Amino acid sequence: MLQALYQQLRLLPSTAPLPALFIGHGSPMNAITRNTYTESWANLGRALPRPAAILCISAHWMTDGHTAVLTALKPKTIHDFYGFPPALNEKQYPAPGAPDKAVQTQQMVKSPEIRASDDWGFDHGTWSILCSMYPDASVPVYQLSIDMQKNAAEHLALAKQLKPLREQGVLIVGSGNIVHNLGKMHGDENAEPFDWTQSFDRNVKTALNHNDSTGLLVNEHDSLTQLAHPTLDHYYPLLYTQGVRDNNDELFHFNETFMARAISMRSVVITR
Repeated sequence: MLQALYQQLRLLPSTAPLPALFIGHGSPMNAITRNTYTESWANLGRALPRPAAILCISAHWMTDGHTAVLTALKPKTIHDFYGFPPALNEKQYPAPGAPDKAVQTQQMVKSPEIRASDDWGFDHGTWSILCSMYPDASVPVYQLSIDMQKNAAEHLALAKQLKPLREQGVLIVGSGNIVHNLGKMHGDENAEPFDWTQSFDRNVKTALNHNDSTGLLVNEHDSLTQLAHPTLDHYYPLLYTQGVRDNNDELFHFNETFMARAISMRSVVITR
């Protein structure tokens, strides 16, 4: 299945809109660990047409009451975690920023107003996957924040305005997890997932397969949603991938596995 996807991506004409991705990024340790997830990201980077820039919507840049776009020319690598080995804290991802694309994105989005920010950088939701996809860090990268005061429908509406970027050489990447409950994680990474983990993941897969955006607009007060996401920061990036989806796009799932009972690593590629 993955090999067929990689082959299809390699055959994309240079004039085609770039694919869009949602990556289940899981543990920050994936930045320095070789495993099936990081291998799939590396293969994806080799198969995709080379983007002019990458826009990442990461679960780890949350803002309160506004949306921001990263305009820094040389963004810093943010180590937004603790309790991990020194090698992870020493990891750098020195990709250039994309201030021109950031300004273009500001102008493209009519509502809400997007604020420019140069005091953020690349958080681990971004660099932990890109260091496998583009290890030479030569592709310009910028980020869009997640306004945690917005609901799912508002995030989807914002995302739809980003669709023209795909025609302009921008690879749009949502980075989070379809199920993400750290408080329910099990010490054994390979432990059987909870029934509710599988149920929420299955519901999302069904909605994606039917291109059912309404079905992805989860209610934060729903009991299943509260189990899958005590906070929705890791879910909202999926809506940005869905929002730039075209009716002519195909959707492919990969990394359809679970970690530590309460994390879904499901990832998707949307492409013509």
